Amino acid sequence: MKYSKRILNTPASFIRRILAISADPNIISFAGGLPNPTSFPMEDIQVSMDSIIRKYGDKLFQYATTPGYEPLRQYIADKYNDQHQLGLTADDILITTGSQQALDLIGKVIINEGDGVIIEEPGYLGAIQAFSLYQPEFLSVPLEQTGLDTATLSAALQQPNVKCMYTVPNFQNPSGLTYSKENRLKVAQMLQGQDVFLIEDDPYGELRFRGEPLPYIGANDREHSILLGSFSKTITPGMRLGFIITRNKELMNYINIAKQASDLHSSIFSQILIYDYLINNDYQTHINKIIDMYREQSDTMLAAMDKYFPDYVQYTKPEGGMFIWVTLPKGQSAMELFDKAMAKNVAFVPGNPFYTTDDSVNTFRLNYTNSTTDAITEGIKRLGSVL
Repeated sequence: MKYSKRILNTPASFIRRILAISADPNIISFAGGLPNPTSFPMEDIQVSMDSIIRKYGDKLFQYATTPGYEPLRQYIADKYNDQHQLGLTADDILITTGSQQALDLIGKVIINEGDGVIIEEPGYLGAIQAFSLYQPEFLSVPLEQTGLDTATLSAALQQPNVKCMYTVPNFQNPSGLTYSKENRLKVAQMLQGQDVFLIEDDPYGELRFRGEPLPYIGANDREHSILLGSFSKTITPGMRLGFIITRNKELMNYINIAKQASDLHSSIFSQILIYDYLINNDYQTHINKIIDMYREQSDTMLAAMDKYFPDYVQYTKPEGGMFIWVTLPKGQSAMELFDKAMAKNVAFVPGNPFYTTDDSVNTFRLNYTNSTTDAITEGIKRLGSVL
């Protein structure tokens, strides 16, 4: 055999294929998980770029340390301490090349072939893809309106091979759902005493346009908690900057080793650029502008769905983030609907790749952040006519 079992068993990204299809400007695409490009602070970043080239010179173009630029790591620690009282230091932060690399590094460090990985159903495709390289057994736990189905979670935690649990508790991708405070507390209680790593991925947490911020599930667990964050949804995805937070020193050491073997370090130019932008601009004002825009886009899509979708179609109503999850009646195929929708020049992501068990599902994901309000209304109208 020429190729490893791990690559042969890892699915290609279905969404990447759809993005290529829907790149046609005549297609209204709700397929990608793309931030609205008008949210990119390009003028302010240009100012920072000119400034750091004068200030740092050749340091921007040299090799750097694996954990990342210390002032940026300290900024992240201070931010999370102010907002969530986590008691972090810069040593608890490691900068990664996007959150996707964080998932890969964690997989390298903690997952052996056959280990149990508890994952939401539906779950984030990027995590399924990253972890699949390490040939785990996925233990799927269904999502309900208020969070994880705790009865199924209890059964999964009793499996002898379970090693870690992956969650997106805020505005989950793909469902747009948010775990309630009660569900988070229940899940935290269930994890107490378990030798199971909890990976909380939070790329959308700052993009809340309804409700109040909620605590992290693993906030009080120093040994097993891993928190992932990113600047991709709030500043720019093109810089590819994410980060891992853990207060487990042994785990952080192993992640450092894995990153050394992977790429030595993330772009120091990107790190210093983002840091300079953060300390010289009102970051929260920038976030508030994004929130206002995404609230309007979400409300526009929901209003159009209320108007044009049949009554038998169900959908989530997000409190933030970038996605709405649609459920058709049992027996209907979202993949068949996708082909019919493409004939009307509108694209979405069928639910199939977000499951580790089902081949044919009746759910699909809509993204509202990368379309104008006029395009959202027209696209939903077309989709409604197909439904």
